[in-house]
Amino acid sequence: MPEATESAASAPAEEPVRTITREELRARLEAGAPLTLVEILPPPMYRAGHLPGAIYIPPAQVRELAPKRLPDKSAPIVVYCAGFT
Repeated sequence: MPEATESAASAPAEEPVRTITREELRARLEAGAPLTLVEILPPPMYRAGHLPGAIYIPPAQVRELAPKRLPDKSAPIVVYCAGFT
């Protein structure tokens, strides 16, 4: 499972984005914690595999699509992408 960052859509711009571990994300998912998963890989990588229930937003279109695809401004959001870690 990739590294992830968590934020709220309504968080002020100066509020830092917090990184969570794979283990913390896994525990939250297993506990059924309310959160929105957002995948930001290129389309071929998303099609090849992603976390169940993840919303896909292409990196180049985050500013345009996030307000439409993430309407709940108070929901915890976990953004992730694959990496070598």
